[in-house]
Amino acid sequence: MDLLITFFAIAIPLIEILGILAAVHAVMNARTSQGAIAWAIALVTLPFVTLALYAVFGRNKFHGDVNLRTRREAATHHLVDALQREARENNLMRAPRSEAGKALVALADMPILGFNRSRLLIDGQETFGQLFQDIAEARHYVLVQFFIVKDDNLGRDLKSALIQKVREGVRVFFLYDEIGSYKLPGSYLQDLQQAGIRVSAFHSTKGKTNHFQLNFRNHRKVVVIDGEFAYIGGHNVGDEYVSRHPRFGRWRDTHVRLQGPVVKAIQFCFLEDWHWANKEIPDLDWDLKPAPGEGEDALLIASGPADPLETCGLMFTQIIHMAKERIWIASPYFVPDLQVLGALKLAALRGVDVRILLPEKPDHRTVYLASFSYYPNTLPVGIKLYRYTAGFLHQKVFLVDRQCAAVGTANLDNRSFRLNFELTLLNYDVAFVRAVEDMLREDFDHSRPVKLEEYTRRHFLFKLAVKSARLFAPIL
Repeated sequence: MDLLITFFAIAIPLIEILGILAAVHAVMNARTSQGAIAWAIALVTLPFVTLALYAVFGRNKFHGDVNLRTRREAATHHLVDALQREARENNLMRAPRSEAGKALVALADMPILGFNRSRLLIDGQETFGQLFQDIAEARHYVLVQFFIVKDDNLGRDLKSALIQKVREGVRVFFLYDEIGSYKLPGSYLQDLQQAGIRVSAFHSTKGKTNHFQLNFRNHRKVVVIDGEFAYIGGHNVGDEYVSRHPRFGRWRDTHVRLQGPVVKAIQFCFLEDWHWANKEIPDLDWDLKPAPGEGEDALLIASGPADPLETCGLMFTQIIHMAKERIWIASPYFVPDLQVLGALKLAALRGVDVRILLPEKPDHRTVYLASFSYYPNTLPVGIKLYRYTAGFLHQKVFLVDRQCAAVGTANLDNRSFRLNFELTLLNYDVAFVRAVEDMLREDFDHSRPVKLEEYTRRHFLFKLAVKSARLFAPIL
């Protein structure tokens, strides 16, 4: 008994001191004053509970030697420097069309590249049908990176396709996020490795000080084939992404298939992630090859918590400010920060057609509830919210006037703005913009407009749940 009393006599003051020190750390390092205040109060008053939570969720910066384009490693920077030099020498680089465009190029730390060709892929059947066809025709190497990979029918189809290519002498590199793919069994990975595929987790927890970096995720979805074709977009690898999930039914998602110089920018992004995970640089093709035809101008924006700036949030803020006629955004989650929310309000107030397309069905209940808290902040100023009713909407797409459209991995939420590694492809081609417009118009035809009464007339307990969910906005 005396030993137990002694233990608590030492442990309780020690935990209180650690809580105070952690509170000081939060005040000095939190990105927002609201976050600093919330963590500081919780750590001082309830350190027994919040110290562990702060260790996992309190860090807002990814600590590691992985560096996105604004903080390149010596091991990889020569590749992107050579890419930019070759693009300049061969007139494949395009100047930004406006001052606002200059800001986006600066954020990307990558030039707008010309002579590309893109194909908009709507939903999983079209996406994976074309992807498996391109993989089957690969001659040299295949780079595969997904946030979620499942050992289901689609996952096994991908595994079989990759193993077949290795048997044909094609090199295959397979990178996955260990948190997003936490359900992926070891047997799946062993089958890939035994076949000769290079397999690796992204390892966001790698490093002595990073064991608790569970809050950071590599949310990118990338496939590169022979350095000639690349895929990015919203699809992960699972049966639900090809509309085989009994709960969600039709899974509405968008991917894009790319050909041309921008493929090398996407390849470089994969290379940085692979190098962080494995400390090696695969031998890949880096020659810039213009796509057939007149070509399209495209800009790849890679973002993540290793950036010195909040690249993804600033990208959304800038594209909203660019809009003169319309800004349409499709996202499964709507938990914007004050900066993006303010930009949306200002756009609506200056007469821009602001539309946010969201799912009717939730896949994450807390995020779904939090989105209701934004109804009173958006609808009265003219921002139009829509709920997609023909299944589950998971696409990450935006359209700005008639000047550009984007497909990528970034959601309209704080996690994508600050905590996830993301990729967004901006395309300035008139035909591509029109194709995205037609796609979104059809989506709006299968959606219903949101009314403010859907929140204001709900029961008190529902509103309490919504406000409680909103408290978790910084990590949702």
